[in-house]
Order: sequence, then structure tokens, then C-alpha cells
Amino acid sequence: MEGLLDFVLRDILTRVGGIDRCVSEFIRITDQLLPERVFTRIVPELLSGSRTLAGVPVRAQLLGSDPVCLAENAGRLAGLGPAGIDLNFGCPAKVVNRHGGGALLLETPEIIFDIVAAVRRAVPNHMPVSAKMRLGFNDDSRAVECALAIAGGGADELVVHARTKAQAYRPPAYWERIADIRAAVRIPVVANGEIWTVEDARRCREASGCDMLMLGRGVVTDPGLGWAIKASMNAAAPQNRVGWPEVLPRLAEFWHVVCTRLDARSRAGRLKQWLNFLRRRFPEAQTAYQQIRTTNDPALIDAWLAAMLQAQLVDGASGRKAAINAIPPVCA
Repeated sequence: MEGLLDFVLRDILTRVGGIDRCVSEFIRITDQLLPERVFTRIVPELLSGSRTLAGVPVRAQLLGSDPVCLAENAGRLAGLGPAGIDLNFGCPAKVVNRHGGGALLLETPEIIFDIVAAVRRAVPNHMPVSAKMRLGFNDDSRAVECALAIAGGGADELVVHARTKAQAYRPPAYWERIADIRAAVRIPVVANGEIWTVEDARRCREASGCDMLMLGRGVVTDPGLGWAIKASMNAAAPQNRVGWPEVLPRLAEFWHVVCTRLDARSRAGRLKQWLNFLRRRFPEAQTAYQQIRTTNDPALIDAWLAAMLQAQLVDGASGRKAAINAIPPVCA
């Protein structure tokens, strides 16, 4: 999810728990061999064993349409030790499709096969190669054919977003079509699309037959969703949801990392972007979003966050909540 689920948000969300593996934003491959610094800029986890600070492995995703160039770049990327290499056959963005990449490749399963096979040959046998696809471009008539091309090319795992490019992100997701794909291929299949709640996850597993789920916008909106889904599958586990008192300290940590690692011009925008997602789940996030919507001054945001944290301490002081008082205002 370009521009959203970058290394900063991966860091914070994996601290909450319930996430077994991450996939990076796509690295666009055109007609050249990229220098290593491009890979590490987009996936800085490559510099720390390809894991987030919480220890969750990260696969690096490549997007392109030229099998030879993708293979050459995958070979260089493999030298940096990613937890795996993922291939993007699902991006619906017009600028990507206009240049022959992403979901447009679902119109040409033979090229998909060539890409997967070339990348598989270019990286060590022990390194997982996975792929993500949608059900199709304009319709889902070639969904199984594309999945077979991915599996036939040597992919170790397939993630299926249960909509076509034409359907974009409009609900519903057609999870039952993932079951058709799962029946046709002999590699693990992961279901993705329109999973916002524990109940959505349950229905998706039933309809798709998949044990594994990939979360996107749902976990950005509800950082505890992965943890809640796992807990729901274990009758002995506590079923409490992650609430705003737990999210607010993570928001402060997010702001800390944003101010430490990102360009000053984009910092306030990133905080507002995440709050915009969070307000779908938390009424408190709606209030917070309105309070800083017109603010771009880091010092004012520091002061606002400090006041929010202090108010939470006053409302219900505890040892767990008191730890948030130690988060430094790095942008002032």
C-alpha cells in the first residue's frame, strides 16, 4: 500500500502484535538495475535482518513487467537478505497499469509465468518467492489461469485480493472465488480484501477455505485487528479488543518515528493520514483528527500529543499507561 504502509507504520503496527509477516510497499522496476540504496530506502528493515523492531519478518515487493529486468533486480535484492521477495500483480493504480505493470499483467498470464520463473531462477532456493494478484483486470474470467501461471512459475505462496482491478476497493470482496483458485493450485493461498473485523475474518476463512489472511486497510484502521483475529481462533485466549487507551501511545510512538526518520514537510501529513483511518474505528480519533486537521507545526503537534497523553493519565493512571509519559517530543 504505497504511501501508507511504509516502514514507519510497519514498525508501529507490529509492536501491537498479531502480525506474522509484512510485505513492503512495491519497489518499481523499469529498465535498469537499481542500486542497493534504493532497496534499503524503501525497505530499511533490510539493514536489520529484514525484520521490524518487534522482530516481524518483512518481504520486499517488486513491481514491473520485464522478466529479465525484474530477475536482475531480484538477484541484487536477494543479496541484501530479505525475508522473501514478493511480486505485485494486483496494483490498480492507473499510472502503474499504463506502463504495463500491476493488475494489467492479469490480462497476460504467459508474461506472469515468465516473470515468476525468471525471478525464481535469480534468487537462492531457500528464499521464498511469493506473489499477490487480484481476480482479474476487467473481470475474473482468467483468475484461475493467472494463479496457475504464478504457481507454475515456481512461486512458493500466493496472496489473492478478492476483487478485480475494475472493482477497485468497492465492497464486497468475492472471497468464494479465492476458494476456486485454492482448489486449482498446490501452493499455499492467502486471502485478502475487505477484512475489517473479526467477523469479516471468520466469514473470509469460511468462504475462501484459507487459514492465512492478509490485512491491509483493516489493520491500519484497527491496529489490534490481527491480535483480535488470532485470539478469536483460540477459545482460551482473552478476547479483549485493543482500545483507544492502547492506541494513543502507539500514535505517539508513530509521531516519534516520523519525526526521526521522515522529511519535515511530510510529518504532519503522515499523522493526519493515520488518524483519518483510525477515526473509522475510534470516536476519539475523529476528535483528534479535527483538533489537528489544520495544524502543520511540529511543535504544536508535540504539545497537543503531550496534552492528550496527560489527559489519559489523569483519566485512568496505571503502570502500563504511565510508560507513555517517557516518549520524547522530538519535533519541537
